[in-house]
Amino acid sequence: MPDSQKISEKQSEYMNLIAEIMDIRKRGEKPVAYIRTYGCQQNVADSEKIKGMLEQSGFEFADEPDNADFILFNTCAVREHAEDRVFGNVGALKSYKRENHDVVIALCGCMMQEEHVVETIRKKYRFVDLVFGTHNIYKFAELIVAAFESKGMIVDIWKDTDKIVEDLPVERKYTFKSGVNIMFGCNNFCSYCIVPYVRGRERSRDPKDIIREIERLVADGVVEVMLLGQNVNSYGKNLEHPMTFAQLLEEVEKIDGLERIRFMTSHPKDASKELFDVMAHSRHIPHYIHLPFQSGNDRVLREMNRKYDREKYLSLIRYAREVMPDISFTSDVIVGFPGETYAEFQDTLSLIREVEFTNLFTFIYSSREGTRAARMPDPVTYGEKTKWFAELLETQEEIAVRRSKRMVGTNERVLVEDRNQKSGLLSGRTGGSHTVEFSGEDALIGNFAEITVTDARGFQLHGELIR
Repeated sequence: MPDSQKISEKQSEYMNLIAEIMDIRKRGEKPVAYIRTYGCQQNVADSEKIKGMLEQSGFEFADEPDNADFILFNTCAVREHAEDRVFGNVGALKSYKRENHDVVIALCGCMMQEEHVVETIRKKYRFVDLVFGTHNIYKFAELIVAAFESKGMIVDIWKDTDKIVEDLPVERKYTFKSGVNIMFGCNNFCSYCIVPYVRGRERSRDPKDIIREIERLVADGVVEVMLLGQNVNSYGKNLEHPMTFAQLLEEVEKIDGLERIRFMTSHPKDASKELFDVMAHSRHIPHYIHLPFQSGNDRVLREMNRKYDREKYLSLIRYAREVMPDISFTSDVIVGFPGETYAEFQDTLSLIREVEFTNLFTFIYSSREGTRAARMPDPVTYGEKTKWFAELLETQEEIAVRRSKRMVGTNERVLVEDRNQKSGLLSGRTGGSHTVEFSGEDALIGNFAEITVTDARGFQLHGELIR
């Protein structure tokens, strides 16, 4: 029996044990879990696995921590603000734990891979029962049992792992779309980024396992998958029989019943013409890519250790538009990297104007302990950086409004995802990752619909249902 299968079966035994323990504690009532997820799609996918294991252990889920028997925060370490929010929310549970001794409070995710964070939890948040990291999520059920049996805090943090455990239960947020991990970890070591330290080195899943998972999802009603990895473009390098990400996409494309294939995140240093050629000829991959450039200045890019320059990035954009004239781009940008000058920041603005991104995810630089950038001189004040940030937002807003207005009168195929509770309208996503709101029946949720765009307000589109 393969190691992965043995591990899955062992954890199933622990899930059954949890169900027995909770049945005794709750006297036959359903136990309730509250899960709060911070950060990226990778964390969302991890939380779905955790929810799957809890569901198999007999839990149901609540939208608030009140009256929960199990509370977990899946944390993000990318920015300081996210860490502050986690500590604030955990601190608010101290009185709840005092009044409800049996409740299990757990913390996991990227923050837990940072030694200084774990030390803070040990000293200031002693009421937390369980702390684990990113590498041993598959042991979740076993760790809960350990927390039940222990009178103190259980801390189980691994520095790294080479294990990929398949066939864990998953509780998906949506029945019609799903994230699928194709790889874990990162080898890039951008100077500002903590991810390689908290997610470990790159390791790719076997393509057969990926295809098998997607086929099962499609059989269960999924029409859209998001292929996930810290850098999907480096997929397959460490496999026994290496294959490129573009080749994996071609295999996924062959799965009957799968309507849309998305992926993130792409790194410009590994993005290839082969990838864009596959996208151009695909029936199911939208002409859209999230391709973070971070800075438009070559010196800053070198200091960031991004391993490409401005011209390399722009050459990728030009080729992609050559083979897919209708392609849309989104990106990540860091404002105020240590040592960045206003003149260098202007190079970022000029790149934004040249590419005309559909949308940008923009951040003021946040120092992360343990990264090389945290040791760099940073003479520009935060107040000055906020002025640059406002200038960037204004520039992108003008571009977004202009691009969105061009879409008025066009027909778009959208996957209808939910109903906006504020507006009362259905909300769907185009292939280019625009959100469109329109009137329609709930029966459309989870299906594709043809929409005529009737109005554009920034990145938000409004439309009318064709069919």
